[in-house]
Amino acid sequence: MTLVPPLPTDPADDVALHALAEQVGAALRKRNLMLCTAESCTGGWIAKMITDIPGCSDWFDCGMAAYSYEAKQALLGVRQETLTEHGAVSRETVLEMVSGALITSGASVAVAVTGIAGPTGGTPEKPVGTVWLGWKRRGGYPLGQQFHFDGDRESVRRQTVAAALKGILVLLA
Repeated sequence: MTLVPPLPTDPADDVALHALAEQVGAALRKRNLMLCTAESCTGGWIAKMITDIPGCSDWFDCGMAAYSYEAKQALLGVRQETLTEHGAVSRETVLEMVSGALITSGASVAVAVTGIAGPTGGTPEKPVGTVWLGWKRRGGYPLGQQFHFDGDRESVRRQTVAAALKGILVLLA
């Protein structure tokens, strides 16, 4: 299932990301829902954009930056077997991350991200710019989507943040 349509190759600037975060906040506030984030390759950038919005404590519960396998397991409940069989950058891992974020938080909506931002770490099967995003509402099924972003490390991460925020809006629509 495609949640977020393909994004333009030009990454969103800070003003555009701020506007997306404001839209996410308004949508969550309107529904009286709380959000949590589980981030790997963005390292907390989604949570940073959200916490830049005044009043976000009304709709933001927590954010977890989990880079290592051990952190993904301890903080988000990702199974060792999943990481061994599929790797950190996979549909299986991001779905366990987003589900685990809801288990360990008081939130009702979660977004998770894992990917290869570069400049190193890519393989022929998973090149730099490969990103998996996951979204889930409490009581619902997790949704995952793969992206292939172009550009340098910052560009890949910026595009990932934009796609994550857009996906939350689609999930809440």
